Amino acid sequence: MRFFPSSRHRRTTAVVAAGAVLLALASPFAWGRDDLKDKQKDVRHEVTSAHQDLDESSAALRRASAALAAAQASLHTAQGRLAAAQGKVTAARIIDQQMQARLVTAEQRLDTARNELEAGRQDVADQKIHVGNIITDYYEHGDPQLLGLASIMKAEDPTDITRRIEFMHTVVGLQADAYDELRAAEVLLQVREVQVEDARNDVAEQRAAAAAHLTEMRTLEDQAAAAAESVRRLVSARSAAARAAYDIKKHDLTVLAKLKKEEQRIKELIIERARQAKGGYHGETDGILNKPVDGPVTSPYGWRIHPIYHYWGLHDGTDFGADCGQHLWAVASGRVLEEYYSDVWGNRLYLDLGNFNGKNVTVIYNHMSGYKVGVGDRVDRGDVVGYVGTTGWSTGCHLHFTVMVNGTPVDPMNWIGN
Repeated sequence: MRFFPSSRHRRTTAVVAAGAVLLALASPFAWGRDDLKDKQKDVRHEVTSAHQDLDESSAALRRASAALAAAQASLHTAQGRLAAAQGKVTAARIIDQQMQARLVTAEQRLDTARNELEAGRQDVADQKIHVGNIITDYYEHGDPQLLGLASIMKAEDPTDITRRIEFMHTVVGLQADAYDELRAAEVLLQVREVQVEDARNDVAEQRAAAAAHLTEMRTLEDQAAAAAESVRRLVSARSAAARAAYDIKKHDLTVLAKLKKEEQRIKELIIERARQAKGGYHGETDGILNKPVDGPVTSPYGWRIHPIYHYWGLHDGTDFGADCGQHLWAVASGRVLEEYYSDVWGNRLYLDLGNFNGKNVTVIYNHMSGYKVGVGDRVDRGDVVGYVGTTGWSTGCHLHFTVMVNGTPVDPMNWIGN
């Protein structure tokens, strides 16, 4: 059985105990190497004991707690998937913005190339008109070089000859420039046509890439929406599981409260018998009791935090692993004080062993499958008093054995011999 301190004291003690364990693990230089190994063994031992404390929870609460843990784990997984999906969507949107910017740049480049191409075409057209006019002049007035030569022949003096030659060269140069400009304009036009084609292809590629990425982004958004819906469903499931676990836990605590009243009644009976009893055994008590069952210790006596109820409580006895139906033996001679069924402890048997050094000693057998003796029966050391079971809040066949001195539980292993 367990004792339940006040909630405030329980929380404080639990925090202090948890802090002590953390300090023990986090400060390896506080002890020697052997001490550290001992501390690690103690921690592992406490963890093992905490798992076995599940025996002291109702089957309904174990199932509800398992369902809550599963819902919490599923929710954690779903939240991770949602975060990953949202991260992908965010990254995809950034890429989409970059692609849209590249598309805008490509379209602007295409517009510029088209405008330049149109200007080039107009320039070529203008140059062709200019050259056409020159050719027309050829037909109307003759070749400028021939005309210039005739003009030179008509010169009246050397100065006039020089002037006429320079004029002829200028006219011919202007005509040559017109032809060169036409050829340059045509070459530039070809370059601009290539630029337009390149820009057009670039725009097409950017649009195709943007369209493909948009499809991918919509897929990612759908995945994120599905992940968000999954999280919402799991939040609801976890809330329902938490409410169910809370309701069952509340019921179990009510059962424990009733048990506490019954145990208090028996404790008062034990104390009264201790006051009335005379004589008894005097001497050393270490190892004075026989082992109650043939089986190993699976969970020792001691204080710990219950893994489901989360109170700092006393595991008030020693658990022995044994098969259902195995004999339970009287650890010493005595009289059967009480037998009753508890939702928590299943079939229980109280065996009054009498006075030891002026104090009453009573032992309790829990989770029994059945009794071999009845209330008031006198038994001798080694007699079979009942059988190992898994009744009450138990996850498997075992004996939870308690030793009480004047109604207060003590460590049974300080009383049981090898």
